[in-house]
Amino acid sequence: MARERKWRGGARAWTALWVMVASGAGAEAAPPPPPPAISSTAEAVYASAPSRLLQILPLVDTAGRQASLGSGFVISADGFALTNYHVVSQYVLEPQTYRLEYVAADGTSGSLKVHAIDVPNDLAVLRLDRKGLPYFQFEPRAIDGAMPKGERLFAMGNPLDIGFTIVEGTYNGLVEKSYSERIHFTGALNPGMSGGPTVTTAGRIAGVNVAKQVSGELVSFLVAPRLAAALVERARTQGPLASEKARAEITRQLTTWQAGLYTAITTEGFRPASYGPYRAPESAASWFSCWSRTNADAVPKPRAIVNATNCRTKTWLFVANDLSTGQIEFSHSYVRSLNLNAFQFSAFLSEQYRSSWIGGFAPKRLTRQKCHEDFVARGTGPHRPLLRVVFCPAPTASSKGSTTSPWPGSRKIETVRPWCRAWRCVAWAMTTPWPWASASSPRWSAPDVLGRGLVAPRRGGRAAALPWPRDPRGASL
Repeated sequence: MARERKWRGGARAWTALWVMVASGAGAEAAPPPPPPAISSTAEAVYASAPSRLLQILPLVDTAGRQASLGSGFVISADGFALTNYHVVSQYVLEPQTYRLEYVAADGTSGSLKVHAIDVPNDLAVLRLDRKGLPYFQFEPRAIDGAMPKGERLFAMGNPLDIGFTIVEGTYNGLVEKSYSERIHFTGALNPGMSGGPTVTTAGRIAGVNVAKQVSGELVSFLVAPRLAAALVERARTQGPLASEKARAEITRQLTTWQAGLYTAITTEGFRPASYGPYRAPESAASWFSCWSRTNADAVPKPRAIVNATNCRTKTWLFVANDLSTGQIEFSHSYVRSLNLNAFQFSAFLSEQYRSSWIGGFAPKRLTRQKCHEDFVARGTGPHRPLLRVVFCPAPTASSKGSTTSPWPGSRKIETVRPWCRAWRCVAWAMTTPWPWASASSPRWSAPDVLGRGLVAPRRGGRAAALPWPRDPRGASL
């Protein structure tokens, strides 16, 4: 009975409230409250940023017009600023043609000098022509790698030269399938924002804008702040980067990075992969992504079946607008004839693996490939089939048109871009590129390296071990 009275009392209270609201309907209605801000945090973060944000402009010196553009930010009161290496690469490589200037978000402008570069991590430290500026500070948690996945971040920059902007997104940790250290940022980065800051809600640096996934939506990447902080400290101890030493510094950094990459691949080792009755090596490194394709379901029915696997790294380094390096690829194909005779099958293989697959070349940076093709015998019998090898190195062209040495220590930007392919001309095909092989190497010829890559077919036993060069000295751009 008490519960019923309590419920009825509640009902009477509700009825009275309803009557009271209805009785005030004739009065003048109060104005609605203003809508809440979409992101008051973003507004507060950007409010203090304009004097610290920069648009970086590489200008054609004779014309005084921008050749490209990017973003940057002030990182110290004495005028040091951070951006991406690829934003200033034209000036670094050709200072006689370009010059660097900046325009701050508050309208001030001036000239810039390059003090340090980190090509593998796509960073550059610049110095403005003035001091005493407000500056960004690094987020300690980001330096230590202790930020939680899902934390809200804000990227800033000048996209497409339409004005400075701020973009909200989330921190998603380090990219898992990548040899280079990159932060996965779920937010919109657009051309022109490269080199700009991505900050926490407190306005501290959590990363440096660097790239986005063109085939995805809001899949963007940042350079880890610990790498940026280390470069800034290095820049404090040295003067401006001398233009005549820039190329030697780039070569030194690429050679060191490449040696680390090959060591990592060696350490991770290889695993055997099956291709029909044969086995071939695949890298066991977690930062290789592998995809397969087949023509078995093609219409009309093919006269030869091709089963192919391609494993490649997603890591690549920007060197110049027409030159990049750092990607390694393993491709294997097993080809089986259905109703082709030996001559027809040989012609089919030649079409599958013709030399045009190598691709073009950049005349300014690279000479044309010089290819050598021959049969290579590695043992006898059905378990050690013949190989046919095509080896195509492409050394870098120097400023005088000569080619540089493929060994570390050269003062030029250097490269050797070999690739090898092999097939047994009647029954099967396999491609195996070896990025470190050098045409002039006294220890490892292309046939020798490729022959070592062949693994015996499965016949109840274990796959043969894959020997690896202990001295992979060819620089690969």
